[in-house]
Amino acid sequence: MSAPLGRRAALALAGGAALARPAPLRAALPERPIRLVVPWLPGGTADSHFRLLAELASQRLGRTVLVENKPGASGTLGGQMMANEAQGDGTLIGQIPVTLFRYPAMTKRPTFDPLKDFTYIIHLTGYLFGVVSRPDAPWRDWAGLIDHARRNPGRVTYGTPGVGSSLHITMERIGELAGVQWVHVPFRGGPDNIQAALSGQTHLAADSSSWAPLVLEGRMRLLCTWGAERAKRFPETPTLRDLGLDIVSDSPYGIGGPRGIPAATVRVLHDAFKDALHDPRSVTALERFDMALRYMDSETYAAFARRLYAEESATVRRLGLQID
Repeated sequence: MSAPLGRRAALALAGGAALARPAPLRAALPERPIRLVVPWLPGGTADSHFRLLAELASQRLGRTVLVENKPGASGTLGGQMMANEAQGDGTLIGQIPVTLFRYPAMTKRPTFDPLKDFTYIIHLTGYLFGVVSRPDAPWRDWAGLIDHARRNPGRVTYGTPGVGSSLHITMERIGELAGVQWVHVPFRGGPDNIQAALSGQTHLAADSSSWAPLVLEGRMRLLCTWGAERAKRFPETPTLRDLGLDIVSDSPYGIGGPRGIPAATVRVLHDAFKDALHDPRSVTALERFDMALRYMDSETYAAFARRLYAEESATVRRLGLQID
């Protein structure tokens, strides 16, 4: 009959078991920090959530996950970085914004292929989008804005985080359906876009819910949101569907990496970020930004990416959007 373990021996055994558990993880990932590319300026909704996910995933991976901002080109610079890698090893990953599925159809000389140049790891969420203006604007609601824009063609300006972004494309679709001509002003990211509308540089900002604190403080007016249902924190604000426009836009996104990341490494990264995504702190952050949790595993996400590429390419061709 074996003797009972003493307290120190039991703690030592437990510690040894804890150290043994991450062995497959250590084998799957190189011994260096993981770079998580966020293709937007710091301070926006995606950046804020990714910084939390990086912290949570670091704890699960036993590796430092460093957020690296790479704003510009409507969120495609991070994807370009990943596409330039000969083969991924899991230490360079990043957000896969919907613009990556759109840009190859907008140029005669695409520099990446969404179906060949990326490894799809995990799908995360989508945005709450909306249109805001200053409270002293010459309209009080969406109907007033549309009436003003119709009477002043080409004089109302709206900002977005870039040419070809979901916000740009949706605003152009809205203009087409509502019979208004407005002027697009692209910015490098959400914070610049919101600040321009707040200062009066532009009349409107179409952006994700980083405008929410300003709306709650009364410094901006929320005219509409673009989800399938009204936002929980803004139940009085109509959706586009409420306004008679059959449009839902939420720009779904996830995490990917360069082509060729080994399957074992993809599994380790997927599991760590899945745990981080479902962590109560992450769920709370998504609720704070009115963003829905839209988890997909690696295989489902890759299939979704193929469908999204076909749909977005068709939209670009229909609207005649080109950057060269």
